[in-house]
Amino acid sequence: MIEGKVWKFGNDINTDEIIPARYLITTDPKELAKHVMEDADPEFPQKVQSGDIIVAGKNFGCGSSREHAPLALKGANIGAIIAESFARIFYRNAINLGLPIIESPEAVKDAQQGDVIFIDMDKGLIVNKTKNKEYKFKPLPESLKKVFEAGGLMEYAKDKLKGE
Repeated sequence: MIEGKVWKFGNDINTDEIIPARYLITTDPKELAKHVMEDADPEFPQKVQSGDIIVAGKNFGCGSSREHAPLALKGANIGAIIAESFARIFYRNAINLGLPIIESPEAVKDAQQGDVIFIDMDKGLIVNKTKNKEYKFKPLPESLKKVFEAGGLMEYAKDKLKGE
């Protein structure tokens, strides 16, 4: 279960807007989080709260294939990202890092900055509590749920190697 305040962005938010290249001297998620989304919204890194939800248009995470982008979002404790669509490589990197991402054009269309959204990943349900509206999405397959529950692909693999 995820609940947070909406931060609304438009279409084609690229990896340079998510984490500008000038900060790619580190892979520390907390350091990257200090600059996450600052080129799209300079106040975002200071104002975002743990569990907040990014809602964006089409092609979120386009641009380079850098893993730093979802890593910075995870470091900022973003609860989830809901978008109309995701760039393919960003989508895979987010899954590998255990960052919840959901495609729901209907939820994106209705959500506004500051709305409060609740997400039930198991049921495939988004509730915009501010607007009292519900949206369905296709829940993740069981295999990907296990990756998210472990905290990402690396943690999942470590657990598997330990025999858990």
